[in-house]
Amino acid sequence: MEIFKTNKTYGFMAKRIPLTAVSAILIIISLFSLFTKGLNFGIDFAGGTVIQIKYDKEAPISDIRNILKETSHSNAAITKFGSDQEIIIRITGSNSSLGNDIGEELKTTLANTGNFEIRRVDMVGAKVGGELAEKGLMSLLLSFIGIIIYVSFRFNWKFALVSLLALVHDVIIAIGAVSLFNVEVNLDILAAILTFLGYSLNDTIIIFDRIREVIQTTKEDDLEKLIDDSVSRTLPRTVLTSLTVFFTVLTLYLFGGEIINGFAFTMLVGVIVGTYSSIFVASSFLVNFRFSIADYRAKEVEIIRVKKEKAKNRAMFEQGTL
Repeated sequence: MEIFKTNKTYGFMAKRIPLTAVSAILIIISLFSLFTKGLNFGIDFAGGTVIQIKYDKEAPISDIRNILKETSHSNAAITKFGSDQEIIIRITGSNSSLGNDIGEELKTTLANTGNFEIRRVDMVGAKVGGELAEKGLMSLLLSFIGIIIYVSFRFNWKFALVSLLALVHDVIIAIGAVSLFNVEVNLDILAAILTFLGYSLNDTIIIFDRIREVIQTTKEDDLEKLIDDSVSRTLPRTVLTSLTVFFTVLTLYLFGGEIINGFAFTMLVGVIVGTYSSIFVASSFLVNFRFSIADYRAKEVEIIRVKKEKAKNRAMFEQGTL
């Protein structure tokens, strides 16, 4: 069954202006949420304590929440961990009561909730959280630099710039959604961002590779028609790949439990936005930056001429005629 006809050219560039407006609105909403609500940093970045508790029956999460609200740990987040008997308690930020005796304190505080054992107590200091945040931002920055270098060598500097802008578009909207829905930001959110950026860039490069191929094999000089043809030819592959990832991540979000919801939510938003930007945004930027087909063809011809000249000189040198 064909979802899209491979021999049909869709008029994507005709919708360039309204779709650019949609992107602008989403970015404005995302930035507004980031500047007004900010991000809900979790323990990995803000510091705090993680306590894993196992009950001999189903953990009474509601009772535990009510009890902790009356203590200095009212900001604690409680989620199931693996089974109904195990829970994770996350207490963010620094607190004078957070120390090596936090386990003993919880044993006393939660004594009336049933029989349980404290299986793990992990602490992340504010300094360590700051270092993790710094390293996370550095990894994101280095990935952008690597992308620019690779795409510049593989295609053209305008392709590299367009790819980077499309990825920035994806990151802003995804982080905006995380802020808007108050998703706790930990290292798994950063991992989700880097993961969907990889998918988005892969789709974008496939489209750009098709654009380059069409430039080299046809005499079409209309950039918008050329982009429409290239995107239409790669559309089935792009959409089917994205749908495969989307439904896999949706399953994680629905059935993976609260412990992985943040990662799955960020991936869901990222896959949708990344697919949208690969098809519409990146190609639109090429038109906006007035990419020249004639100049690109001239450079490709020059590259081929230089390669032939080098091959000719090498052959003459090997034959002793140079």
